[in-house]
Amino acid sequence: MEQAVLSHYQAQQILEARQRGVEEVEVSLDLGLTKARLILLADGLRLPDGKTLGWEPLEHINDSGSSCFVIRDAGAQAIQFYSELTQRIYSLYPTQAAPSMLVSGIPMHRIKGTDPHADTLEKVRTIKPLVGQVLDTATGLGYTAIQAARTAEHVTTIELDPAALQVCRLNPWSQELFDNPKITQVIGDSFDVVAAMDSGRFTRVIHDPPAFSLAGDLYSGDFYRELYRVMRNRSLIFHYIGDPESKSGRSITAGVIRRMEQVGFQQVRRVARAFGVVAMK
Repeated sequence: MEQAVLSHYQAQQILEARQRGVEEVEVSLDLGLTKARLILLADGLRLPDGKTLGWEPLEHINDSGSSCFVIRDAGAQAIQFYSELTQRIYSLYPTQAAPSMLVSGIPMHRIKGTDPHADTLEKVRTIKPLVGQVLDTATGLGYTAIQAARTAEHVTTIELDPAALQVCRLNPWSQELFDNPKITQVIGDSFDVVAAMDSGRFTRVIHDPPAFSLAGDLYSGDFYRELYRVMRNRSLIFHYIGDPESKSGRSITAGVIRRMEQVGFQQVRRVARAFGVVAMK
């Protein structure tokens, strides 16, 4: 990651070091993946490229609890993009671990009592081992594809909106999505992309769509029928739905299970800890 990326977590740490009057601070410039020892100057923080990030932008970052910032030309720019395609705003949302992505203000990961990385591990654990050809129907920040590629032969991941990938390119936690030759990215609507795929291709499927209100067609019997078709016999699918204890979650989950069984999936069962269901072809 060539460019520094900071959130209020790192900015607060830097500003507290300044208040203590120390000359150096050990801080992460990639949202917690690594740490670097940097020098504090009268006019700001000395960056590894020799430039100085002033105290004013650091104060701004510290006051912005829902944004991550890329540091460019010793200034801070929020990682946020508007999509003409979907008319949605995509932004990188900080946590104490891996960041999440907000889509029109809705977080794409569980962040209450967990973090996006732990959330991803919980999802992929439901259909372990992840082997053979894996389909990830919604790239998002790429965490699922990256984790699946640790053990799978190959991962195909589909993203509807190029604006989401713009966020990925600036997210330090997403870089393997672009660097790992075992991951193939496809841009398009999952509904259409899967319909054009060969039958019997995938050993594992991770279906982690946006909320039902944003992508209802990805919860439809027609889409489940296509997922069933592209899977091999005795292959497994995990379908993320949302909090099964919420009123809407219970209703959506019941409908998902009914439609998946109708198209032929077997052993369809809730996995409450992962907020989804698992099934077998």
